[in-house]
Amino acid sequence: MSIYFDFDEVDAFTVAALGEPGARLFLLQARRGATTVTIKCEKRQAGAIADYLRRVLVDLPDPPTKPDAAALELEMPAEPAFVLGPVGLGYDRENDRLLVQLEELVETDLEGELTESEDIDVDRMKVLANDVDRGHVRLFLSRSQAAAFCDHADAVVAAGRPPCRWCGHPINPDGHSCPRMN
Repeated sequence: MSIYFDFDEVDAFTVAALGEPGARLFLLQARRGATTVTIKCEKRQAGAIADYLRRVLVDLPDPPTKPDAAALELEMPAEPAFVLGPVGLGYDRENDRLLVQLEELVETDLEGELTESEDIDVDRMKVLANDVDRGHVRLFLSRSQAAAFCDHADAVVAAGRPPCRWCGHPINPDGHSCPRMN
């Protein structure tokens, strides 16, 4: 059975990066009371979630307050429940909340069938990835929480390796082989 969390409200929704630039592990975390769920993601996924939320917030009134900085700290231990795959984002006008849906990544081959890495006999079952019981986290954020997440995600993403001014790829501490400078 897969992980499933459904939060109508959260105390915190945050992103963090653990490790050194170039080898960082990015984690999303949602908390409500004693319940915490952590999801491994990619740097670009965290940035894309923040970008989308910010675009929605532009069309809404300014948030009344921002959560305190402690709400944006990663709660440890932070063992990921799954690796992030599809992301769904939206806005619930009736409740003035931003919807964030995070689904588990399920590896498939080119025909859309599960790869051998899954614990399913692919030849016998012929199950498509869409039919698989994926891990799923659904949560609603206030405008204040969404704005704080965006600002925090920008800082976490920017704290990595600086981009090359010619190609945009990250520059490693030991140098960079720029394809545009060869």
